[in-house]
Amino acid sequence: MSLKNALYAATALTLVSSGAMASENLVIATVNNGDMIRMQGLTQDFTDKTGHTVEWVTLEENVLRQRVTTDIAAKGGSFDIMTIGMYETPIWGANGWLVPLDDLSADYNADDILPAMRAGLSHDGTLYAAPFYGESSMIMYRKDLMEKAGLEMPDAPTWQFIREAAAAMTDRENDINGICLRGKAGWGEGGAFITVTANSFGARWFDEDWNAQFDQPEWKEALEFFVGMMNESGPNGYATNGFNENLNLFQQGKCGMWIDATVAASFVTNPNDSTVADQVGFALAPNSEGIEKRANWLWAWALAIPAGTQKADAAKEFIEWATSTDYIELVAANEGWANVPPGARTSLYENENYKDIPFAKMTLDSILAADPTDPTVDPVPYVGIQFVAIPEFAGIATEVSQEFSAVYAGQQTVEEALEKAQALTNDAMEAAGYR
Repeated sequence: MSLKNALYAATALTLVSSGAMASENLVIATVNNGDMIRMQGLTQDFTDKTGHTVEWVTLEENVLRQRVTTDIAAKGGSFDIMTIGMYETPIWGANGWLVPLDDLSADYNADDILPAMRAGLSHDGTLYAAPFYGESSMIMYRKDLMEKAGLEMPDAPTWQFIREAAAAMTDRENDINGICLRGKAGWGEGGAFITVTANSFGARWFDEDWNAQFDQPEWKEALEFFVGMMNESGPNGYATNGFNENLNLFQQGKCGMWIDATVAASFVTNPNDSTVADQVGFALAPNSEGIEKRANWLWAWALAIPAGTQKADAAKEFIEWATSTDYIELVAANEGWANVPPGARTSLYENENYKDIPFAKMTLDSILAADPTDPTVDPVPYVGIQFVAIPEFAGIATEVSQEFSAVYAGQQTVEEALEKAQALTNDAMEAAGYR
């Protein structure tokens, strides 16, 4: 063999061994949130760097959860990468359904991921999903309407203040709702919001023996407060409003306050999308008077690789690209620093370009204030703030959220919904062997 041919052979062998010789087409399931839509618009950068192409399946949040759960449990193999969160990741990792992400490159710097995010996306210390963005929840409010109402938003308000302010800011003649909150059925939609609200009133899903707690006064107080406030000051049809619906209302100037994911801050302050961009203030999620727990959650939309894929190496390349500091720089160059994916990396909050973004500190403070290992006033046998980290929770909580949404729509009473929630939850837990 000539020297030239030997060099060609060595080069080919290197390409084969590195996995770089073959370009793949990756099918990715994701949620239709703004940051994910932005990522799709930047995917050509990934293709240019790696040769791999990407096919997107973009779904509404409840539909995404159903599709990826069904596919991975049945080993359907429809996706090479899935967008999942802190609820699914440890459970699916423990089941062997996900490819471990314990061999990402040194340049990726997995140690830079915020500890709360890394812990929530790991099982037994192994990372199974990489956070595209992390979030807690906080209050976004119209400073001009608050001033017009003669009120000043505290950095850490109570629910009682929020209800008073919502009533004062409501202007039905001009189609301004004092407050916009999730009522949409789904464990991760309205179910997540009413759970953290209940936490802040001293409620919990289960006692230490896995008995449902919907028959306790704290749940009744929380649900009655929520329904009363929303009927007074919320939008018509709030029973079907989730994250995206409320985002649109706020951007159109139709909400005085919105309590939701911290990730929404960049969308409500972007003058290209929001009619009230220059009037938005931020505060911690509220607590009820005399209760220390606040109505804030902890979540990450993260990218994971189902164990059934034949394209794990290419999928890891995409995950490294999409969740890296280089990607943050790419978004900043194209969209500005206010629009980079927040809440995932420590280095972002140390970056001089990001420190002065109006919502940066409140986002980080909200994330740091959320503790999934201590989510409620009274002790509980579970981990999780807006969810209970057991496999059965998604099905149970979806049903419970449907009962609550029926209350919001005026189809049944608070008492009827709580009675049904108590019965169906206990029945499910008994069938699953918890009781």
